[in-house]
Amino acid sequence: MNRASDPSAPVVIVKLGGSVITRKREVERIRPKVLARLAREVAAIDDRRVVLLHGAGSFGHPGAKRFGLALPPGAGTSGPERRRGAAIVAAEVRRLHLSVLRELVRSGSAPVSVPMATHARNRAGELVHLDPGPVAAALEGGFLPVSFGDVVPDEAWGSSILSADTIAVALVPALGAERVVFVSDVEGILEGPAGHRRHPIREVTAATVAALAPAAGSADVTGGIRGKATAMLAIAAAGADAGLISGLSDGAVSRAIRGGMEYGSWARARSS
Repeated sequence: MNRASDPSAPVVIVKLGGSVITRKREVERIRPKVLARLAREVAAIDDRRVVLLHGAGSFGHPGAKRFGLALPPGAGTSGPERRRGAAIVAAEVRRLHLSVLRELVRSGSAPVSVPMATHARNRAGELVHLDPGPVAAALEGGFLPVSFGDVVPDEAWGSSILSADTIAVALVPALGAERVVFVSDVEGILEGPAGHRRHPIREVTAATVAALAPAAGSADVTGGIRGKATAMLAIAAAGADAGLISGLSDGAVSRAIRGGMEYGSWARARSS
């Protein structure tokens, strides 16, 4: 039996960051060779059930920042302008999503799109509900569920950003996932002075998060590296390993999915 469709096979959530599958300094530019290789690495996994998430990168972040969708109305935009901004960003992200789906199909996977705009809602920019049912159903059917950071309904603001990192945190307990692999264009959470060779922090702790400066002055509206580290700790607290690795190294993603922890930065699962 192909364990990818075996209900007893471990569940691994893989999040392809926008920084690795797009060129974040260029508007709506995919890295086609990198995306194709990562899709092949995911397709080659036959002993785990994989849930794939991806970020918005250069497709969604600039528009989300322009229209203030990570901010309350008034601090960003309000009324018709905010609604139109939400529609524009949602359309931009779906262009990237379609490219990801096509590459997964080419690689031999059987992806199923699960847009969270119809399965989740926020309140004042924070997730308050996410229905894992469609993701679980896709896994049960032997498919590869694929979701992405998106604009979702917001009970207080009308609409706001739900990041793929937050989706990963919510899905871990719902699916009983054993690990989450965050794939970026860097080797992990790096330490050391700017201008010198920096090395990844191997173990992510609360002290790691405290030492990281909040994201500022960039197009990333999902919290940057500090937000990533915070998500990793939440995942570890839920009982799953969480790692941040580079997707620019051949084979690193497939090794991490299968249990490797020798590469990147990791928050190790804590038993409840």
